[in-house]
Amino acid sequence: MNIKAKKNLYIEFGEQNLTLAVGEYDDELNFKVLEKDVLETSGYKDGEITNIEASSIDLKKALENIEKKTSFIFKEVNIISNFSDLESVNLCGFKKLNGNQVLSEDISFILNDLRKNIIENENNKFILHLFNTKYELDKKVVKNLPIGLYGQFYSHQLTFFLTNKNNVKNIESLLNKCNLRLNRIVVKSFVEGVRVIN
Repeated sequence: MNIKAKKNLYIEFGEQNLTLAVGEYDDELNFKVLEKDVLETSGYKDGEITNIEASSIDLKKALENIEKKTSFIFKEVNIISNFSDLESVNLCGFKKLNGNQVLSEDISFILNDLRKNIIENENNKFILHLFNTKYELDKKVVKNLPIGLYGQFYSHQLTFFLTNKNNVKNIESLLNKCNLRLNRIVVKSFVEGVRVIN
């Protein structure tokens, strides 16, 4: 999908209200906010959906308003939220190389295996984000993925950020009532961290 080809809808789940924002990227991938609307609803309190019906009625009205302003019908949305039950888990996977190269297939296998491990052992959790944390080739930390390098043993550490699946189900239920599909969930503190880094 060409990220510049369309307007993007974001809903930020704040402490007491929802904020709808529409933005788009220019040719240099700079993001510009086109419209913004703060929604107060009786079905939302302390960062959580408390009443799907009330929230969906209010969200539909706000969505219609922002669609009129932007002359665009939204089918999907990106959610920004700080989940109160956010958890992080570090897992490490490895591959014996026996003097062979590290291949992208080796790394994909490790990543998929670690993800499968989380899904099987934390089945009431939803993976919000995962980050590459550390790469080691023959017990030496390397800065980048060592694809193409030779070694005896490769280990790869991932950090998973998780929330309760019910949080995501409630959000999806609210969005479904508004004919929206969930595209992505972003943890608000990560967005703020990126802003500080930039």
